[in-house]
Amino acid sequence: MKIQQKITPFLWFDNQAEEAINFYTSIFKDATVGDISRHGENGPVMTGTFTLAGQQFMALNGGPMFKFTEAISLFVDCKDQAEVDYFWEKLSEGGQKSRCGWLKDKFGLSWQIVPDTLGKVLYGADKAGSARAMQAMMKMDKLIVKDLQNAYEGR
Repeated sequence: MKIQQKITPFLWFDNQAEEAINFYTSIFKDATVGDISRHGENGPVMTGTFTLAGQQFMALNGGPMFKFTEAISLFVDCKDQAEVDYFWEKLSEGGQKSRCGWLKDKFGLSWQIVPDTLGKVLYGADKAGSARAMQAMMKMDKLIVKDLQNAYEGR
């Protein structure tokens, strides 16, 4: 199993590593499945690697001892509202939608689905506009680009 990057997120699943790998790689257009190690020739997955948007991950079927928490999340930088909508719906399928662009997928892994506009309005030169954008964001579940921009501009 060749790892091509210095730091690789290692995701611990109870027994759904293969399902998770297939789920995630079905959502990201440039995703690939890497090496899969099984218990026996045709047994369940022990470990597997996959790549999403150039980022390699490793998945393990490690048993029920550990669960994902919001203490770590995967941040998806979206170029526009269409991407926000796409990832928000796909990744939350069977999971749980939350506030400020956060969701948990059906495996309990936390994701942040964020338009690149958010950084522009939260850290823009207009500090009052940034405060308005922050207040608008705090009321949203899925982030809405137009509403963030309108709040920043005072409309």
